[in-house]
Amino acid sequence: MTDIVIQVGDEQFNARLTDDRAPDTVREILNALPIESVARQWGDEIYFEIPVDVGEENAQATVGKGDLGSWPAGNCFCIFYGKTPMSTSEDEIVPASPVNVVGTVENPDGFKSHSAGETVVVKLAD
Repeated sequence: MTDIVIQVGDEQFNARLTDDRAPDTVREILNALPIESVARQWGDEIYFEIPVDVGEENAQATVGKGDLGSWPAGNCFCIFYGKTPMSTSEDEIVPASPVNVVGTVENPDGFKSHSAGETVVVKLAD
């Protein structure tokens, strides 16, 4: 487990990368840190491009609120904080296509006040 900070605009969120489900993906993300990108939005999901090119690794078709994922189809990092356009509830969030689950974020509801176009920085926690 590795503690990270995700900054969206001027707000910081504590998060944790865990390598129990996608260890190769987590290692590639850690090697790429710090990452700075621009947020995109799909329902209650913020996602952004990262310089990591990995295939599916125990990829999941559904995720939970607060999960962090790597989306192999788009080389993106995903933050799931509610329903996507394909979801029927916040209890079973459906990504556009399967993601490698790489961790969780604290206070996922805090992302509801953010939107596409904001700068996102992912870095190791101090």
